[in-house]
Amino acid sequence: MAIEITVPTLGESVADATVARWMKSTGDAVAADEPVVELETDKVTLEVPAPAAGTMGEIIAAEGANVEVGAVLGMLNEGAAAASSPAAAAKVEAAPAPTPASAPAPAAAPVAAASSDLPLSPAVRRLVEENNLNPAAIRGTGVDGRLTKADVLAHMKGGSSSQSTAPAAAPAAASAAPRQTPRAEDAAREERVPMSKLRQVIATRLKSAQNTAAMLTTFNEVDMSALMTLRSDYRQEFEAAHGTRLGFMGMFVLASVKALQEFPAVNAEIDGTDIIYKNYYNIGVAVGTPQGLVVPVVRDAGAMGLAAIETKIADFGDRARNGKITPDDMAGGSFTISNGGVYGSLMSTPILNPPQSGILGMHKIEKRPVVIDDAVVIRPMMYLALSYDHRIIDGREAVSFLARIKELVEDPRRLVLGV
Repeated sequence: MAIEITVPTLGESVADATVARWMKSTGDAVAADEPVVELETDKVTLEVPAPAAGTMGEIIAAEGANVEVGAVLGMLNEGAAAASSPAAAAKVEAAPAPTPASAPAPAAAPVAAASSDLPLSPAVRRLVEENNLNPAAIRGTGVDGRLTKADVLAHMKGGSSSQSTAPAAAPAAASAAPRQTPRAEDAAREERVPMSKLRQVIATRLKSAQNTAAMLTTFNEVDMSALMTLRSDYRQEFEAAHGTRLGFMGMFVLASVKALQEFPAVNAEIDGTDIIYKNYYNIGVAVGTPQGLVVPVVRDAGAMGLAAIETKIADFGDRARNGKITPDDMAGGSFTISNGGVYGSLMSTPILNPPQSGILGMHKIEKRPVVIDDAVVIRPMMYLALSYDHRIIDGREAVSFLARIKELVEDPRRLVLGV
């Protein structure tokens, strides 16, 4: 029996997705709940599992297609794995028999198989298919050994008789893009890859934030000595008691919640001519992934303790690295924290995450000479940056908010005592 594989519910405010890649090809055996296709939304990448065991049938939505919730992606032949595999094998064995003239035809099969294991970019796929090439026979020099357009063209120059089609492909790709046509020798070494849906939305939202908000950034620096000592003294006991590591982000989340309670405009948003003040504290924690930046949300952080916050952040990090963050994980944030310091950033001006009005940027901890009680001492210092929407947050509030974060982090006992 044929079963439809459909687009699942994608989460709050997400209506459509892009088919990123098929993990299975027509005729492949599939186990129940095994991922068969990867979808990309404007927030996350998610895998769609097989609804039952069987073999992959017709693929209806091709890679790159835009699909809505409930749309049919492909068909699954339930329980047909055992019957179809020998038949497919017999078909493959019988194919080469007729005449030597049909010898090039089987090359099409390796193209599909190789592309499912190691996805090809549209430009590379077109060259491979138009010239009836086997990608498995071409050495890839791209990321993770992937084929680039230059690899295919170099392979064709080295011994293929299909060179005449290559020059036609390059100008077509170049003319479609709003950019100056590169020199022929440079074009052969370029690879054109469509922006992912996630990357397109990141670009659109960040530019929209710059165009819409009256964005300004204020800076301060914080002495991390007390927090680092606290972490060093209690790390092992904390991890033994709560089963999660003791990091700095949890303390910054707690400090942010305390400061947001005192300066509610930083936790608010503009809706038309209204200001919406939020009496809850959903703190987004920016996490970098190979696909781009995602911001899962620690919901109701004001009602959580340090251990619960750290556990949640650790879970987000693990799932983000494995592509398991869901759209719901990133919905409803009221304020965001971004830690560029993990990548070595000493100073930056973070961009707002619309419709939020504030974002806190943490940076690299670096030992610097500072003056304390008229003496120059060496302390582990971190620059902090608060980007805010000046339409709703005055400079006094922004500067005071960041100074409060500094005060709480430099004396973490205040967080315990609530003062």
